[in-house]
Amino acid sequence: MTAAFLITLVTAVLAATWRLATPLIYASIGEVFAERSGVLNIGLESIMLFGAFTAFTTAYFAHSFNIGLLAAVGVGILIGFLFAFFVVTIKANQIVVGAALNMIGMGMTGFLYRITFKSTVLGTEAFPTIAIPYLSQIPVLGEILFKHNILVYATVLLAVLASFVLYHTAFGLAVRSMGEHPKAADTAGISVVAIRYACCMIGGALAALGGAYLTIAYTNQFVEQITSGRGFIALAVVVFGRWNPWGAFWASILFGVFFGLQLSMQAITNSFIPYQIWQALPYVATVVILVVLRGKSASPKMLGVPYEAG
Repeated sequence: MTAAFLITLVTAVLAATWRLATPLIYASIGEVFAERSGVLNIGLESIMLFGAFTAFTTAYFAHSFNIGLLAAVGVGILIGFLFAFFVVTIKANQIVVGAALNMIGMGMTGFLYRITFKSTVLGTEAFPTIAIPYLSQIPVLGEILFKHNILVYATVLLAVLASFVLYHTAFGLAVRSMGEHPKAADTAGISVVAIRYACCMIGGALAALGGAYLTIAYTNQFVEQITSGRGFIALAVVVFGRWNPWGAFWASILFGVFFGLQLSMQAITNSFIPYQIWQALPYVATVVILVVLRGKSASPKMLGVPYEAG
């Protein structure tokens, strides 16, 4: 393997890393808010699928990727609200509700796509790539960091804002208290129900945005199960990132490396190694990381526990 080929391979992998990590970043940072408030939403896969379908369908008929993105976020907020109704108000088991949500999303998005389009639609309005002047011309780094669309660049701003809100605002303090000691917060006059509802809707909005990215900013099409398990990986990212927005950001980047590597290795070794082996790489990495971190990451104490007033 020549040095030039190795440089080309590394550049290709790293150039794809941030793009491939973007849906994980949105979904995992949204889930950080939900889990910090004490709510575990394993239905991220479904919300991402609904976001992907809604964004694609709306952008296709409205001829506007901006409207498609807003529609996806709106659907994510609605699903987050409904999820909160079942787990916060009714106090249903959060795992069961999340699992049911996943089954509904996986089946319904495929069904809706088939009855809406009848056949495969290969393209729609999509976010364009923005090459930052001068910086995008830097060898290697320009390709890796400065030739992406606005949704990729926005992940950095999201991590900054999420970290600021969570650790430097009264709302963030309330969110963190819900996951650790909701009774104390309730005694202090902070509504546990309102905070958990808000965090579920934030998580839903960002997960849907991550799904929308796949259809109107990355592939420019919708196919059934387009998320390919990214919602479940996002749950692992939250653990790996220790329930911290910046931790989730960098953990997502790591998984983006695995996604980028498997794509490049498929192209290189397709003639003598089955591509399915490389496709499994991100998911094998997920299992390995969770096993390594077993018992080493302290989750919010009240994660998954319904709050009983009084």
